Amino acid sequence: MTSKISRLCVFANMDASWTPCGQLALTEDATDLVASGFEYDPAYLNRSAAFDVDPVSLRLGNRKDIAGKVLRPANSLPYFGAIRDATPDAWGRRIIEAKLGAPLNGLPESQYLLHAGSDRVGALDVRPKASAPAVVAKDTWDTLPDIVEAVDLIERGQPVPPSLDNIYVQAASLGGARPKASIRDEKGRLHLAKLASEGDRFDVPAVEHATLRLAERAGLRVPAVRLVRVNDRNVLLVRRFDRYWAVSGNATRLGDSRFVRGDKAKGEIEHRVPFVSALTVAGCDETESRNMSYAMLGSRLQRYCRTLVAYDGQAELFKRMIFNIFISNSDDHLRNFGFLWDTELRSWRLSPVYDVLPQPGIASERFQHLAVGKSGRLATLDNALSDHEAFQVSEACACELIADVWAAVRNWRALFESSGVAQRDIDAVQSAFRHIDDVSSADLRRALP
Repeated sequence: MTSKISRLCVFANMDASWTPCGQLALTEDATDLVASGFEYDPAYLNRSAAFDVDPVSLRLGNRKDIAGKVLRPANSLPYFGAIRDATPDAWGRRIIEAKLGAPLNGLPESQYLLHAGSDRVGALDVRPKASAPAVVAKDTWDTLPDIVEAVDLIERGQPVPPSLDNIYVQAASLGGARPKASIRDEKGRLHLAKLASEGDRFDVPAVEHATLRLAERAGLRVPAVRLVRVNDRNVLLVRRFDRYWAVSGNATRLGDSRFVRGDKAKGEIEHRVPFVSALTVAGCDETESRNMSYAMLGSRLQRYCRTLVAYDGQAELFKRMIFNIFISNSDDHLRNFGFLWDTELRSWRLSPVYDVLPQPGIASERFQHLAVGKSGRLATLDNALSDHEAFQVSEACACELIADVWAAVRNWRALFESSGVAQRDIDAVQSAFRHIDDVSSADLRRALP
């Protein structure tokens, strides 16, 4: 088989404007990506605001050392993690395949990259050449009914009429396996619209909305969420935390609440925030994700985040692990954790929570995707506590964090009811929620404050 090399231009968004940051070369054998190379643009290396395109494989470091050099992915991977994060995942690929009439996973990686549009996650874009314009969909609030209708057609394998073909850009850049698209609300704030799927056992948008509210009550950082009715069904709107409003030229720290809740003020324009997944900072392939652990994520926080940010992030990471155990969210793989670039601190930091959903089950012994403690992936609080030092927290502090999460989760049913989740859906997910007596020893419960 003859390999083909596709040469693409990667753009970075700085201070709300696009600039070419480097040349990407993809070596492909049909649909298989064999190798990648990246060379930074000299002009980009001279920009003081330049950020690492990939914090593992494409660190800027001493810029003179990398100028004019073709860099390769770490750990002999065929791709750069950050480029993979900017590439459509299962749902986005399905959209592009529907657009091009291609079979499932039937396109080379370069085509998925090029057809994703410019509204992908984070602050990167990939285009065929430096002179190519950004590809942006109409994403205004009035398009939401069209999104729902187009998604129904795509899920049923039916053709999308020209009147609805905006979906091919609106939804092509997004990750995950479930139906979703980008949409701006009545105030122009960018959201992720998450929709129901034909095979759902319960109202997933309503349950995820309530679960994110529960996570916030447990003290986790959660973007603004709301549930809306469209075409007689629920749609979950999640505020995009990789966008924020600011006056051009002003740096804004990610601790600012505007990243998850605020409105546009006079004179402000939309900025983008660089984003990478935990899979990228782990420097591994998706097939290796199950061999990783929460403790490993904690070590990456220490490596890529400034000290104070890393410490705060590790305490929150520990709480997220506890929350996932309580709600049986076993879909806690490395792409469901992310890192955002703080322009002012010049540091990566843990992103807000996303993609948390209870997984109903009948087994008394349950497991997480990532290892929890010294007993591996076993989903118990004792196992989580066994490795508390990996998160730079004392045993007493870890017990306080566990108690905080339990105080919120124990009242999950009342919060779901107040969030408008139907009784049949509450009944459908109730087996996912674990009582503390089911996931901890008597000794641990006595140690809790």
